[in-house]
Amino acid sequence: MVILIVILLALFVPFKRPARMAVCYDVMRSAEWTTPLLYILDVFIELGSCIHEESYDDDCTETSDGTRICLPAKPVIYLYPEQTTEVFVRLDYDGTIIADYPRYDKKLKGWHVIAHRDGTLINTADNREYSYLFWEGSPIKHAAWDFSRGFVVKGEDTREFLQKILAQIGLTPREYNEFIVYWYPRMKDHAYNLIHFAGKQYTDIAPLTIHPTPDAMLRVFMVYKPLKKPVAVTPQEIKPFVRKGFTVVEWGGMAVEN
Repeated sequence: MVILIVILLALFVPFKRPARMAVCYDVMRSAEWTTPLLYILDVFIELGSCIHEESYDDDCTETSDGTRICLPAKPVIYLYPEQTTEVFVRLDYDGTIIADYPRYDKKLKGWHVIAHRDGTLINTADNREYSYLFWEGSPIKHAAWDFSRGFVVKGEDTREFLQKILAQIGLTPREYNEFIVYWYPRMKDHAYNLIHFAGKQYTDIAPLTIHPTPDAMLRVFMVYKPLKKPVAVTPQEIKPFVRKGFTVVEWGGMAVEN
């Protein structure tokens, strides 16, 4: 009985744990009261969370020739009408939608929203507010992306490069900042990245039909390949996007690894 009491006290009596280094990030956590049992559980939860956060290539597959190809990640669609407008967005993706927010309506093959001038969306299915339409998909077959033109960028220079090139393409600061905070952590630790912005290759596998028809639509899809050493590549021509009237903007990307 005495031994049982001692064990219970050891597991459940609060103690002040020391400040410790977080598993994934170089920051110190402040001391707080806990019990040994909760402390152990906290360590396992934190470790699992860190492993999840750091595993950026969990959605990658390997082809027969050894090439690792990742799924299209976080395409998001912004709608900017000139006035509050009822909008139908149809996405005929050549594959399977595996993640969506708000929910992708399979009957509509897309979304039905009320779009406001500032880009705010009200999804009619749940009457909730959203900043954009998000989707991810698993393709039926993987595209042979054209890397004959593009940009070779040091991993450590990715942030500055994306700020400059995305502004040239025509993304607003809000749009390219959201792009960068998603993609920069996945690219920064590679020695170099070969970056290409896909055009028709991407739009052919993910056609968008929007009603009413937009006056201007920009679809930015970045494909990149991590490199250990720089390679020679012809710079890709960038054509600035001009916004006018009802404007639609989309960005997304994926990694291809040899």
